[in-house]
Amino acid sequence: MNLPTISIPQIELPFEIPLLLHPPVDHFAIALPIVVLIIEFINLFAKRRALSVLSLFFMITMMIAVTAAYFTGSVDGKEAYPLLNEAGQAELKGHKLLGTYLMLASGVVLLFKLAAMMASRGLVKAFYLLVLVIFVAGILKQGKDGGEIVYEFGANVEMVKTLDDEKFDLEEERDELQGDLKSKTEALKAAQEELASLKTNAAEAKKEADTIPKSVMPSSDTNISSGN
Repeated sequence: MNLPTISIPQIELPFEIPLLLHPPVDHFAIALPIVVLIIEFINLFAKRRALSVLSLFFMITMMIAVTAAYFTGSVDGKEAYPLLNEAGQAELKGHKLLGTYLMLASGVVLLFKLAAMMASRGLVKAFYLLVLVIFVAGILKQGKDGGEIVYEFGANVEMVKTLDDEKFDLEEERDELQGDLKSKTEALKAAQEELASLKTNAAEAKKEADTIPKSVMPSSDTNISSGN
């Protein structure tokens, strides 16, 4: 499902949202719309004002939970995004986009609920129930997609973070070993160059010694005669 890209203004909250708060909030964001839908279907036959008011209370709570899920998901998503592969990052972007739509849609559903409570005609209430069913379907899909991001791509899974930390440590150790190897290789290269230079000097000295005439060199017999 390809939704048009939308964005909402950046909202600075007066408090910091802790990491990994998104999963517990999601349980309420998924369960409350289902509860509202069940109450509404029961009230089709019971037609109790109290049930309608109860449904309104749960719907307001649902809107708060869906909004909280959006903000906690934004925080967790920023943490998870760099650790995901390309497919996981694309899945996370789509998950955030649908979450944005659902957060805005929760307010729309609440407006339809208020309209249905004030309206006397059944057509308005039927249209409200249709909107509510579509919204619940979107919430269920969002929950399914979120589970896939966690279980298929490992988003915000502690083991993945641990493995990533170990990978980072191993990469640092590898870089240090490569640096040591490079310095030792350079030292070996310098020693080989020095050895080659010594060999060259020795060869030149031997060549010069070979070019000296033998008559110039003192013999052993002359040394003996001189001694007598």
